[in-house]
Amino acid sequence: MNLFCKCAALAVVVAMPPMGASADGHEGASFFLTSIGLGDGANLGGLAGADAHCTALAETAGITGSTWAAYLSDDSTNARDRIGSGPWVNHNGVTVATDVANLHDAAANALSKENSVSESGAIVNGRGDKPNMHDILTGSDAAGMSTGANCANWTSNGEGAATVGHHDRTGGGADPTSWVAAHPSRGCSQSDLQGTGGNGLFYCFAK
Repeated sequence: MNLFCKCAALAVVVAMPPMGASADGHEGASFFLTSIGLGDGANLGGLAGADAHCTALAETAGITGSTWAAYLSDDSTNARDRIGSGPWVNHNGVTVATDVANLHDAAANALSKENSVSESGAIVNGRGDKPNMHDILTGSDAAGMSTGANCANWTSNGEGAATVGHHDRTGGGADPTSWVAAHPSRGCSQSDLQGTGGNGLFYCFAK
């Protein structure tokens, strides 16, 4: 067998990497945590404004060709129903979840501080870092359903509260290890979000 044949015989079909495994390149990334918020607390301009922010950050990072949705619930929409069917892969090629059920199985998904990276692949500050930014806006319970705590459907920077998760899976609250539903925020303003360890960040998924 000549060298070409030997090489051909060793060729394999590229498959989706297993949970927590990495593949090269970021062009096919389908999940990230926003590196920055919109700067106006939980006033994101509604779901449409949050989706647009996801799209803008993805394009800036060179991730194109996808339709992006913020992982946020409002009074009439559940986050789990907005994000497509998966699988979802981060900037660094790590598969964080294979499908919607896997994503919402806290023991099975690969979400963590190391894997819930930004659109550029950077690790986002968590508990113990300065400033702490681990409170991630979701408005959702552990199953991805609306809690009703969404700062007037993501249009308010005043009174109210938003359900937040911890991207680093640690901290305080009723469910400190939850990436999606750790506790409610102190309020809806930027200072309120920062006061409990947040910065108005949220998750983005490609449909």
